Amino acid sequence: MTKIERVELLSSKKDYLYLFTLFILLLSASLTYQYYNYKELTKFDSQLVHATILKEYNKTKSIKKGKQKSYKVLKLRSDKGFIFYTTAKKDLPDYKGKSLLMEIYAGKITFLEYLKSFFAFSKILKIDKRSSLREQLSNVIEKEHSNKNAAALYKALFIAKPLPYTIQQQLSNLGISHLIAISGFHLSVLSAILFFLIKYPYKLLQNNYFPYRSYQRDIFTLIAIFLFCYMLFLDSPPSLLRAFVMLIVGFILYDRGIKIISMQTLLLTLLLLIALFPKLIFSIGFFLSLSGVFYIFLFLIHFQKRSRLWHFILLPFWIYLMMLPYSLVIFGNFSLYHPLSILLTSLFTLFYPLSIFLHLIGFGNLLDTTLTFLLNIEPHAVTMTINRWFLIVEIILSFFAIFKRRALYLLICYVSLLFIYAIYHIT
Repeated sequence: MTKIERVELLSSKKDYLYLFTLFILLLSASLTYQYYNYKELTKFDSQLVHATILKEYNKTKSIKKGKQKSYKVLKLRSDKGFIFYTTAKKDLPDYKGKSLLMEIYAGKITFLEYLKSFFAFSKILKIDKRSSLREQLSNVIEKEHSNKNAAALYKALFIAKPLPYTIQQQLSNLGISHLIAISGFHLSVLSAILFFLIKYPYKLLQNNYFPYRSYQRDIFTLIAIFLFCYMLFLDSPPSLLRAFVMLIVGFILYDRGIKIISMQTLLLTLLLLIALFPKLIFSIGFFLSLSGVFYIFLFLIHFQKRSRLWHFILLPFWIYLMMLPYSLVIFGNFSLYHPLSILLTSLFTLFYPLSIFLHLIGFGNLLDTTLTFLLNIEPHAVTMTINRWFLIVEIILSFFAIFKRRALYLLICYVSLLFIYAIYHIT
């Protein structure tokens, strides 16, 4: 049986011209809408805003005569989508996840600050103390665990609750922060679980009642609806938004016989997301997520003829090495256990669906001992910040590696030397 070869999405300069023209038009429309919201916010010295508290933490600063002043810093997202910071009294109760009605004084901010995030003085007028569905689910998860750190990890993993700083630092030292932050990796596992749960019951119904329909399209539609609701439930984290849009774009292209393991797919997704959500330009998480997908595609493009077992074994090593310079430049820490993330990333493919199942049947605490062990490991971490030019060199080599196999081998040698340097730095 002859295998039908899939075609490239963009096959000529004219196709690229159409794509970038569409991108500019959509981006212009999005920026116009954002600018309208910005002018409405800054029209007067103050505005009433409905917002949700994303994070809150205590801070102390020195004032006159050596005295100390303590207060809280709040990170909030408004119902219009902009992110801002403000301060509150130190005795403000823990209201993370709660909705507020506030008067904020943002009349002097610039449009660029509005797009990124900004600080504004504020006055809290009303607090909605009712528990949201997300908070109720958080309480359900917490009741299954006697260990608070394990509960915090699962709440971050399932409902994107912020982690305490100490746990964040430990995960960063172990090189596994990406496993907890919900992203495309989790979305792909969820998609696979849903596909196998839906496939056989649906095919049974299809064979008896509607054999004329495409089960792949229908099942994908059901999965996409579920994942879309889940993404909205989590307030659309940038990495999850990227993954969801790529999933939709990938299926549409696949359904039409177009290559999906292609840098053109990634380019289309990138342009579409930035055009529709220009604030993503300022999200480090978004670009880290995008970089991870880029290196997965780069690996599959050059080694696509290898066996799936070969891919399963080597892909975690590849991703670790390629993302190491990003980690060192952005986070600036490394430890002896950092390379252990290669194994943990592979094991996470089994851990994630198993942990979901255990929580559904009321035995979510069965793996707490293992998680506590990881959190209590002394990682022997050191601060190791490398110059950003090392990352720029990697990005340039990565670009050329798309087209040239020699550049790919040079890239592998380059990141391997950085890894050896990192190991040498802590021994």
